[in-house]
Amino acid sequence: MYKFFVNNEQIKDNKVTITGDDAHHIKDVLRMKEGETILVGDGGDHEYVCDIESLDDDVVVNIVDMNREGRELPINVTLFQALPKADKMETIIQKMVELGVNEIVPVETSRCVVKLDSKKSEKKVKRWNAIAESAAKQSKRGIVPQIRSVVKFDDALAQAKHMDVIYMPYELADDMDHTRKLFEQIEQGMNIAIFIGPEGGFSEEEVKKAIDIGAKSITLGKRILRTETAGMTVMAVLMYLNEV
Repeated sequence: MYKFFVNNEQIKDNKVTITGDDAHHIKDVLRMKEGETILVGDGGDHEYVCDIESLDDDVVVNIVDMNREGRELPINVTLFQALPKADKMETIIQKMVELGVNEIVPVETSRCVVKLDSKKSEKKVKRWNAIAESAAKQSKRGIVPQIRSVVKFDDALAQAKHMDVIYMPYELADDMDHTRKLFEQIEQGMNIAIFIGPEGGFSEEEVKKAIDIGAKSITLGKRILRTETAGMTVMAVLMYLNEV
């Protein structure tokens, strides 16, 4: 069943009005008909089962039921992802959204090969948010995770310092038992930050700065993971341990 997201203003009198690209997608791409059923999310983990009433310029649907079981994790996870090369960021966003991340902050670190000026950054972030929305629809998330503006490493630390837990996978970290214990200490409602370095990893200075604000250096095993794999690995573990 296809899912679409709307604002609360589009929900009125037990009906939902779907506009813009989503309306076009329903009518002209999916070629859906009156009476067919779709899912509609309001971005707040409320999911409505709706039947299509009319397909004019906008698509109007009737709310016939509400799915009571939310699909969001009981923790809030923010990925601070160093800018990777090529189109790896698109894959990272898609898979992290599927796994349950709440937001992603692209970070420019000292070893990032990719450098974005403000104009390129704005275009990239717009595209990345479109990918996040598509992944949220596909995985039937209750919310659409936001991709924030690109920030410098120090600014990323300032955003993360007040979170409950900060994980930083680091190739020089060891002691898997310690890492397991850190994961097991997560409780419902916690705000969690994951810091992932670029292809060349974090510099020692960056690791020290992160540890100084309370970050926990963790290992993901004896193998060296690519930047596009590391964050997914942490998110998959968090999902497994905290799914209810």
